[in-house]
Amino acid sequence: MSAGISNNGLAQGGTEWPVHSMDRPRPPVVDPGPERPSAPPPADAVVLFDGRDLAQWQRADGSPARWRVAQGYMEAAGGSGNVLTRRSFGDVQVHLEWATPSPAAREGQARGNSGVFLMGHYEIQVLDSWRNETYADGQAAAIFGQTPPLVNASRPPGAWQTYDIIFRRPRFAADGSVLQPARVTVLHNGVLVHDAVAFTGRTVHARQARYEPHADRLPLMLQEHGDPVRYRNIWVRELAEN
Repeated sequence: MSAGISNNGLAQGGTEWPVHSMDRPRPPVVDPGPERPSAPPPADAVVLFDGRDLAQWQRADGSPARWRVAQGYMEAAGGSGNVLTRRSFGDVQVHLEWATPSPAAREGQARGNSGVFLMGHYEIQVLDSWRNETYADGQAAAIFGQTPPLVNASRPPGAWQTYDIIFRRPRFAADGSVLQPARVTVLHNGVLVHDAVAFTGRTVHARQARYEPHADRLPLMLQEHGDPVRYRNIWVRELAEN
């Protein structure tokens, strides 16, 4: 990994911290306002979940997705495994809405844990971060294990929340070296929390991320982490590569 990529991977505050450090300052809390009704997807969107079925999703082994579908949402059922889109994507705009269990149970990373994995490798954390202490790089909307959000714009457990994500995939040279790191802009409940921030590599747990070459298009993945987190109104817009 080049020195330039390492520099781009610095926290938005400009300081490096050990992965999952509890000493890392927590982002300030911002009230994003009350939850809002779902808006219809734009005309050019690829709709991945419209509240009716899991036709666009599968398990990692290609078998049918086993999450529960009810009342317009899909819910991660314990032991059901992660779900991946049947289609693959590169540069993309992603919209999804999610809600953690209410009443809240447990604390820290054990409270409403899930994640949005862009290309199956680059995670934006989903977590109940309403009055819930955990490491800054693992709270809701964090680039997991790498960069905390600029602010904590979480709503209470049970309330519907939104992620709007602009993702630019990494570019690799023929020899597998990184030409450009993956970058992401994220709005959490309409509040900017990442502004074209670089991933330092694939998402891993409790260790430094590193890049490994992969295909230019890969599925979007939602994580099943043992908690009944709900998702609805999931769509993407494929972006022209630049």
